[in-house]
Amino acid sequence: MAGFNSTADILKRFNPVEDKYISREFQKYAYDLALELGDEKHKSLYMRLAKTAPRQLLEQARYFVKDAAHVENRGRLFMWKLAQLKRESGKGKT
Repeated sequence: MAGFNSTADILKRFNPVEDKYISREFQKYAYDLALELGDEKHKSLYMRLAKTAPRQLLEQARYFVKDAAHVENRGRLFMWKLAQLKRESGKGKT
């Protein structure tokens, strides 16, 4: 699947001094996502999403925000797109 990081790539980027409170892969993913979106204040929200939401939806929303230009609040745009993707995926299941 495109867009996913291998475990080896994650371990290469792991810094034991900075990442000393991160013990699971989803925590590292969520922390990196919060940094990328410039929304470190809400990193616990991204932790919960990384643990519970399908990674494919998170990646789609992440790439949507990454491709967007002139965005004031990347975190808000990410959450909007994630909600939209969840609604769409829910319609496909019924």
